[in-house]
Amino acid sequence: MHQLVTIDMEKDLLEANRRLANENHRLLKARGIRSVDLMGSIGSGKTLLIERISMLLKDRGHRPGVITGDVAGDDDHKRVSALGIPAVNVNTGKECHIDAHLAEHAIEDMDLGSIDVLLIENVGNLVCPADFPLGTDKRAVVISVTEGDDMIRKHPVIFREADVIVINKSDLAGVMEVDLDVLKRDANTVRPNSRVIVTDAKHGVGIEELMEALGLI
Repeated sequence: MHQLVTIDMEKDLLEANRRLANENHRLLKARGIRSVDLMGSIGSGKTLLIERISMLLKDRGHRPGVITGDVAGDDDHKRVSALGIPAVNVNTGKECHIDAHLAEHAIEDMDLGSIDVLLIENVGNLVCPADFPLGTDKRAVVISVTEGDDMIRKHPVIFREADVIVINKSDLAGVMEVDLDVLKRDANTVRPNSRVIVTDAKHGVGIEELMEALGLI
């Protein structure tokens, strides 16, 4: 009985999240705002990718806004805000992901009239965010070569939920003795219809290709 109750509660929770995600999506679309949920592990380079994308968007006359998610602290929020990008910080406490409810409140705190692209940096985790869509147009997962070439095989669920898979820090592949072709192969095996983009955020490599895959240019 206990297991059945737990399963039913989980189904109810996921369904409630999906309903809220749909509401978030309708709101953003009604305001003409394109949106991306950027997931990935700690240290994969999500923040730097967002910084690079945001500045390129600004250079092209777009108006990006960012929601930064972390369990605690505001380091990423400070980095983004320092670039003159409107940003809202979300601390999840004990939760290992942003859910649609937290995203809803962050969107409410954002001046939607001042942005036309919303980038959401999810909490650094390759497990929890998978089951909790936020209502964005696209979902992307970022991993770095420093995590090894078996990360996709170890965490297939989140990659199955991704429209775009980003392999970052490609400049370190040789040093880390990581085979990029193995990561690409695993990505295509787990999620055959996703776009796989190789980036080196530190040196600005692959950023425009990533933006195109995310529907931002």
